[in-house]
Amino acid sequence: MTIEIPGNRIVIASHNAGKVREIRELLDPLGLSVVSAGELGLEEPEETGETFAANAELKGRFVAEGSGLPALSDDSGLAVVALDGAPGIHSARWAGPERDFGMAMEKLERALAGKSDRSAYFICVLCLAFPGGGADVFEGRIDGDLVWPPRGNNGFGYDPMFRPEGSEITFGEMTPQEKHAVNHRARAFAKFLAHLKG
Repeated sequence: MTIEIPGNRIVIASHNAGKVREIRELLDPLGLSVVSAGELGLEEPEETGETFAANAELKGRFVAEGSGLPALSDDSGLAVVALDGAPGIHSARWAGPERDFGMAMEKLERALAGKSDRSAYFICVLCLAFPGGGADVFEGRIDGDLVWPPRGNNGFGYDPMFRPEGSEITFGEMTPQEKHAVNHRARAFAKFLAHLKG
């Protein structure tokens, strides 16, 4: 049994251009017609959940109801072990209203001053939500460590600072194809695809 996407149309429940681009590339092989919440003029709901899963479901349901289409939402972020999991669900908020991740990375480096443990992990929770109810969540995680100064201009967010386990280069130094092969979003996406295929 496969999960049907009515009309082969799906909304990416995000206004983050980097995230939309990455999810669109991952959805591309499915032959779906993809539009973002921003392109539909939908507002962003307030993220009041206390976990990545709660926020992903909140965003997915909000956009599915607002658009009348199935919605794929994503809540993801960086958790730093020495900072008790911060910035975590507040990863984007650390970048401020201007989404200045250069500033956010500097803030993170200051918070790590004097700490020897630089291990961290990225979490991604995807939620597939349908108008009128019904939602499924899929989680992916990748472990690694943080480098300073940041390296590379690819990706977005904290990517130039994060070096995944087993790699000598950061997400910011990887090509999109290299990053898609290993990152947290790709791992959550593999679970989502398995679900679609039943």
